[in-house]
Amino acid sequence: MDITSKYCHKEMEAYGSCVASNPSTWQQNCHELKMKVAQCTSSHPVIQKIRQDCSKEFVEFERCLRENQDKPASCSPHVARFLGCAETVDLSGVAANLLPQPS
Repeated sequence: MDITSKYCHKEMEAYGSCVASNPSTWQQNCHELKMKVAQCTSSHPVIQKIRQDCSKEFVEFERCLRENQDKPASCSPHVARFLGCAETVDLSGVAANLLPQPS
């Protein structure tokens, strides 16, 4: 399950379109959209937990993007590792806090 897309779909869509449309200059052209994604994801408790538990994979993915600005698709294995990690994160405590409490 792609948590970021679930909770920050609009922001991810805009950023993804920008990156795809600007293969060699996306770092500069899409910076503002990247910040909007970061703002959305940093405020959601489920995403915070995943980023905390999978920080190593996330940092490696970001490094790959920086080193391969002209060919971001080459970072697909890094994305896969991060998403694979995200699938294993125990969200039971976090998810329970997001459900409405019975009155």
